[in-house]
Amino acid sequence: MQTFDPKQDVLIVERRLPHWSQAGSLAFITWRTWDSIPEPVLNRWLGERCEFLKRHGIDPDAADWSRRLEELTYAVREEFRNTLAARWNDALDACHGACVLRRPELAKIVGDSLIHFDGQRYELTDYVVMPNHVHLIAAFFDEEAMLLQCDSWKHYTATRINRALGRRGRFWQQDGFDHLIRSPEQFAALRQYIADNPQLARLRAGEFVHYSKVLK
Repeated sequence: MQTFDPKQDVLIVERRLPHWSQAGSLAFITWRTWDSIPEPVLNRWLGERCEFLKRHGIDPDAADWSRRLEELTYAVREEFRNTLAARWNDALDACHGACVLRRPELAKIVGDSLIHFDGQRYELTDYVVMPNHVHLIAAFFDEEAMLLQCDSWKHYTATRINRALGRRGRFWQQDGFDHLIRSPEQFAALRQYIADNPQLARLRAGEFVHYSKVLK
């Protein structure tokens, strides 16, 4: 496992949000339930993203907007990530939606799936299953593996959770938020953020599942 190395190859996949992956580099990943952020809140967040990009001379509708963002100064890139990611996480912690992952037996389905292939398909260091979203930190063995594994996790857990709830249909939002971790200090800060997330959201014991691996 390592933090992001700007000298190594990076795979960038453009969806509604850009997804950067690098073999062996730690990534902070968030995915959320379908109903976790109301449409007006999401649209406001996307609007703020567009305004930020425009202020720095980037067309937010351009296919290469995320690549152009990476050409800006480090300080501007960090402002973009920190400001917008913080607002995204604040919206999740407001616990909109049905929040069915508050139920321990459903949260366990997600936690068990994250652990299942640890050490085989990826190296997982931390996760927290919140009532309507999941944060995790993991490193993947090649660039393509991150999105493929996230899709696999979401498909498997959605099927199991929907069956337990006696319903069908979409459970997770298709696009997630991910960020390649830039330094050991950022890694430590994000591990602490995951550990503190239930307290920030004012959850009680039993309303979340937290895991953190002891690293040598």
